[in-house]
Amino acid sequence: MRRCMPLVAASVAALMLAGCGGGDGDPSLSTASVSATDTTTLKPAATSTTSSVWLTLAKDSAAFTVSGTRTVRYGAGSAWVEKSVSGSGRCTSTFFGKDPAAGVAKVCQLLQGTGTLLWRGVSLAGAEFGEGSLPGTYGSNYIYPSADSVTYYKNKGMNLVRLPFRWERLQPTLNQVFDANELSRLTGFVNAVTATGQTVLLDPHNYARYYGNVIGSSAVPNSAYADFWRRLATQFKSNPRVILGLMNEPNSMPTEQWLSGANAELAAIRSANASNVVFVPGNAWTGAHSWNQNWYGTPNGTVMKGINDPGHNLVFEVHQYLDGDSSGQSANCVSATIGAQRLQDFTTWLRSNGYRGFLGEFGAASNDTCNQAVSNMLTFVKNNADVWTGWAWWAGGPWWGGYMYSIEPSNGVDKPQMSVLAPYLK
Repeated sequence: MRRCMPLVAASVAALMLAGCGGGDGDPSLSTASVSATDTTTLKPAATSTTSSVWLTLAKDSAAFTVSGTRTVRYGAGSAWVEKSVSGSGRCTSTFFGKDPAAGVAKVCQLLQGTGTLLWRGVSLAGAEFGEGSLPGTYGSNYIYPSADSVTYYKNKGMNLVRLPFRWERLQPTLNQVFDANELSRLTGFVNAVTATGQTVLLDPHNYARYYGNVIGSSAVPNSAYADFWRRLATQFKSNPRVILGLMNEPNSMPTEQWLSGANAELAAIRSANASNVVFVPGNAWTGAHSWNQNWYGTPNGTVMKGINDPGHNLVFEVHQYLDGDSSGQSANCVSATIGAQRLQDFTTWLRSNGYRGFLGEFGAASNDTCNQAVSNMLTFVKNNADVWTGWAWWAGGPWWGGYMYSIEPSNGVDKPQMSVLAPYLK
């Protein structure tokens, strides 16, 4: 699933010629922009499980209302008490009959039923560019998308922006404070976008590496990445419209090593009393098609069942492209039905093991076969919404130029792929 990335703005045209491809809100509102009283489109969930998806409904002490009878939980981090609620309630220990986390600011979260996709959006690339020039110069080697640019996608019906960025820029030294300028860019974008009701998926676009050293090695122990996530989760734990994506496309490491790191990060996030949804990738570029294959070691489908989220609020994120080797570097798609075919085994795994999934990257050039393949894929995701939570196209962003997968509008004009996505944004 590895894609070529621009090193500097001036290199975009050369990359396109080479054919390189993809790769503080109001806490009283839910991450999916579903209000407390507007939940009738979600099927009631019968039970809470380790793979449940919970979205923040109300902040501490606030009143809330649900439609019908729904499961609501009160707490923070890994400490919760659940209650079946009909109609109105209040986010207090008195209403829930217990204080699960004394001395900690708590929230109420609604257990999401299945049958409706929660998130549909796009990766807005730019802040992760210039991987050959770290930390690089802002505006020359990398760029954050503007919050205003999100309006276009929101008006199309999207409700999620995936924001790739580089760990090394945000935290130049392991186990030390974040760079103030980079943190300001990150939080500025997130706060402005989530204030409009959109969800932001944070994406450390590092392939499970820090300056080239793999997570879980002596150079980058799990404790260092846990420190990074503890700090980042603390920044955004009060914003329910922020999803924490653990890592972009871990690869070329034992799957067991990645699981160990992921569990350390989940523990760190919940120790910060962050109750945000967390997206967890697998090894081998987190390909859906290879989830149960063993060419990279023990399959994700075997190892990742050992994931442990103390907050019980995780979703597995996979990526899937439609070209011959699933790398996302070709303008050709294998067939009109390849999208559903490559998602089938992972979908079966989700359903068999009680997990939920998110298609965090997919994309294609604009041609008849690829347009049909994209439609086939998104129809499949929609029809299997009992286990799928949504999708994000790769990619948009300000520096792509003529990149074949880009859906960033050009002078206000839609890219052709937007017409393929449009029926799935209604």
